Amino acid sequence: MQPNEVPTITVAQLPADAVLLDVREDEEWAAGHIDGAVHIPMNQVPQQLNYRPEVFTSEAPLVVLCAMGGRSAHVTAWLLANGVDAVNLEGGMSAWMSAGRPIV
Repeated sequence: MQPNEVPTITVAQLPADAVLLDVREDEEWAAGHIDGAVHIPMNQVPQQLNYRPEVFTSEAPLVVLCAMGGRSAHVTAWLLANGVDAVNLEGGMSAWMSAGRPIV
């Protein structure tokens, strides 16, 4: 599956119980993130799949995000190829902030 073929969801469509997986780098996370999101930088996702299975096996929908949606699309495609049900947040943090949603 190519990143441009992954399922996406908009900020307005986010289920209240979604697990938000933020795959941005540490400095991006520190500059502002969604309260309650799980932070695992993109290059650490494969390793963390084994070490933090609760993030990837929750009954709640797994929504992957980055700054604009590109990196998270790649991670979403990789997760789907590895048997993890996930969707990409269209527009990432940019769309989140444009929608007036809070960050910490």
